Amino acid sequence: MHFFTKIPVSVASNPIDYQSRIVSIGSCFAENMGQKFDYYKFNSSTNPFGIIFNAIALQKIIQRAVLKESFTKDNLIFYNDCWHCYDVHSQFSHPDPKTLLKNLNDTLALFLEKITQSTHFIITLGTSWVYKTVTTNQVVANCHKIPQKEFTKYLLSSTETLESISRIIQLVSTVNSGCNFIFTISPVRHIKDGFFENQVSKSNLFAAINDLMTKPLPHKNLHYFPAFEIMMDELRDYRFYNQDLIHPNSTAIDYIWSRFLESHITSSSLDVLKEVDRIQKSLNHRPFNSNSASHQDFLHQLKLRMEKISADFPHIKF
Repeated sequence: MHFFTKIPVSVASNPIDYQSRIVSIGSCFAENMGQKFDYYKFNSSTNPFGIIFNAIALQKIIQRAVLKESFTKDNLIFYNDCWHCYDVHSQFSHPDPKTLLKNLNDTLALFLEKITQSTHFIITLGTSWVYKTVTTNQVVANCHKIPQKEFTKYLLSSTETLESISRIIQLVSTVNSGCNFIFTISPVRHIKDGFFENQVSKSNLFAAINDLMTKPLPHKNLHYFPAFEIMMDELRDYRFYNQDLIHPNSTAIDYIWSRFLESHITSSSLDVLKEVDRIQKSLNHRPFNSNSASHQDFLHQLKLRMEKISADFPHIKF
């Protein structure tokens, strides 16, 4: 007897291992997956410019990095005693415009380096709803709590999203022709847009990715991971959401990660992953007596294990 529909997940042709270099960008679900990569000590970088929900904003920041288009003061706005940039998350906002520009351009240079070196590029799309500035009609990544009268709300068509993600692939490929792309749609529900509107938004994302994956000459290294479908059809219960009933909770994220391991991580990496997990848990261990001989031996053995895994994978640091 089966109590839920298990989503089939195809095994990636070029899965991730501990030699891989991963760039993950997109919605807040990209952050959830990025935290897993960080915990298990993969060589990964997540959302260097913060959470970005829509394809056009993602395209703009990747294009700026690849084409080496530095941020200038013309890209900044001043509001509520702080300088902001519409193309990035408010975590960059700063009262000093020179500091803001330096932080943006330093991050841009590092982002290009990560793109150039990456073996896997994970893109998580969150919504088709975007905001455009009234003055320039440009799609923004973040409104920075500026009054809504300064923006118009717009629903990207599947064609517009397809154009942006195709452009992203083209841009990344110009500096890294061997990169593998993994697309996923965030299971986070954007119900502030409306329940019907959220469904329309997600549908446009699905249509765009479907067109990308099935068009006559697709990029040879494209993959899709069904995070949204796993949340909706396998978990399918409010007990797998946070109290806001919008974001997946830790149990849901753990389960979706386990399905990702099945399909996108090499089997040879799983033993390393398990050892990293054991070390992480050991590091969080709180002894009854930190001066006891048994605890000192425990620390010595733990040190040896960390040194061994770091010797095999130099990027792993605890």
